[in-house]
Amino acid sequence: MTADQAVGLVRPGDRVWVGSACGTPRALLAALNALPVPVPGVRLVHFLADGVTVDGEARYPQEVLFVGSELRPLTGGRLVDYVPVPLPEVPSLIARGQHRVDVALVQVAPPDEHGMCSLGVSVDVTLAAALRARTVIAEVNPAMPRTGPATGLPVERIDAFVEVPGPVAEYRHEPVGEAAEAIAMYVARLVPDGATLQIGLGRVPNEMLRHLRGRRDLRVHSDVVTDGLVDLLDSGAVRRGAGSVTASMAVGTRRLFDRLSDPQIDFRPLEELAHPAVLTRLDRLVSVTQAFAVDLTGQVCADSESGDLYGGVASQSIMHWAAAHSLGGRAVVCLSTLAPEGRSRIRPALSEQEAVTIPRSDLHYVVTEYGTAYLYGRSLRERAVALIELAHPSVRADLLMEAIERGLVPPGQQLRSRGAYPREEERAVELRDGRTVLVRPARTGDAAILQDLFYRMPPEDVYTRFFRHLTSLPLSTAEHMTSVSFEDEVTLLAVEGDWGSERVVGTVSYYRDPTSGRADVAFMVDPAWKGVGLGTVLRDVVVDVARRRGVVALTADVLAENTAMLRLFRTSGLDLEAHTSHGVTELVLRL
Repeated sequence: MTADQAVGLVRPGDRVWVGSACGTPRALLAALNALPVPVPGVRLVHFLADGVTVDGEARYPQEVLFVGSELRPLTGGRLVDYVPVPLPEVPSLIARGQHRVDVALVQVAPPDEHGMCSLGVSVDVTLAAALRARTVIAEVNPAMPRTGPATGLPVERIDAFVEVPGPVAEYRHEPVGEAAEAIAMYVARLVPDGATLQIGLGRVPNEMLRHLRGRRDLRVHSDVVTDGLVDLLDSGAVRRGAGSVTASMAVGTRRLFDRLSDPQIDFRPLEELAHPAVLTRLDRLVSVTQAFAVDLTGQVCADSESGDLYGGVASQSIMHWAAAHSLGGRAVVCLSTLAPEGRSRIRPALSEQEAVTIPRSDLHYVVTEYGTAYLYGRSLRERAVALIELAHPSVRADLLMEAIERGLVPPGQQLRSRGAYPREEERAVELRDGRTVLVRPARTGDAAILQDLFYRMPPEDVYTRFFRHLTSLPLSTAEHMTSVSFEDEVTLLAVEGDWGSERVVGTVSYYRDPTSGRADVAFMVDPAWKGVGLGTVLRDVVVDVARRRGVVALTADVLAENTAMLRLFRTSGLDLEAHTSHGVTELVLRL
């Protein structure tokens, strides 16, 4: 029948489920909205549907699981109710009658020879709604791809068919800006070979895929897939074989839709895909959640922006939990540091209008355009320090003041970093014994693990480093060594281990005199890591960093008995001046 005839099956008081995203039945919505008099008492229920309003106004009350840009201006009134519930839980609410579905408006592919109509690009929780509805009205789109047996709706379950022409509606992600590009690069660095990806909605997770084409043996287990999946498949980054990609919804263009019939792609209802029994079997699950705000204790808001409802819980909380409990998994929250109106997204505290989507006790990785922090298991002071360093430089001083006033950090806390974390200085290096260390810039939050290195060093090494018989390294002193500007002050750490369990095995620092252009340099090496070339690695790295930052020479005062350090300078291959007096050798290494 026609769309106009089909919507005549909707009765007064019905709760009408509307299919999602690129599978939204737009012809049926248009016909329902075009009725001269709205059907009394009807409520539209949906996740990520569009075309549900007319000229920006809602003709029917809406019960939404996700607030998109179309409905954002209407929240707070009587016609739009937001339901903050994890999307995979919705089928159980429908099954026990708490969320009644009287009519389901869906879009399907034509029936196959077995009388099954695939829901195609948007299975999500729509299949559960359609199987429970009293009446199912389906747009039949010949361009809708078939996405597997688990997405089928039996033809006898459908009460009315409305033929619509192709193509399937497409969604194109807008180009990302510099901040989102930097965030995407940081997030991609958290994805190892062999990882299982949960991509999530948002431009940053989609952009992240572009940086994963060099990975190998990846799997995808995601509520949503986007166009970036195609490039990932073509690059060979995703392992071959049936079921290497499992999804519930495709949000993209025809380029993506044409690949969904690939046998390695398996579409499943969301409640099955995100079932705890399924998720807990996944190793190295990496979940990416795009947030709107994080406070200095680590509470995350992902369903309102600047006090207005926007977005939704979707599958984020469940996927985040699963990644956090996956063997080798990584639960990532990402956000740009400034909202469109210029306000910092990293806040002293969330406002009353910003609900907690992910509690601080569950927060692991946070990524902004200024770097990455790992917060799980860390104290409130450590969290505040790490998050302030991730904030926009223009607000760091104010955030620090607020953190002191709130008692999150002590009054003497210093943060000298004023720019982005210099990720370009990170490098993985293999040592002579085959072990690999990561040489990376220090952060203020590294003070505790630098203290650990100090207490592993024998007294004679402490004396040759500090020229004093120190028995302790206070936190304030360690922070002075790790909280540097990376302008005239540089500290690099050699670390082993993963995030959250990193161990500093060596450091090199320099302090540049802006007048002379010379920089005083100092090294520390874990006694268990001597003799494997770590000192040489740190020397070569700091020489490279110093040259590029305009340092003309590295200088050091070395005790005469410190033969290892003297040899380190003399074997550099660079022009070296050495003057010894009273048991101390003054070294000048010209760059």
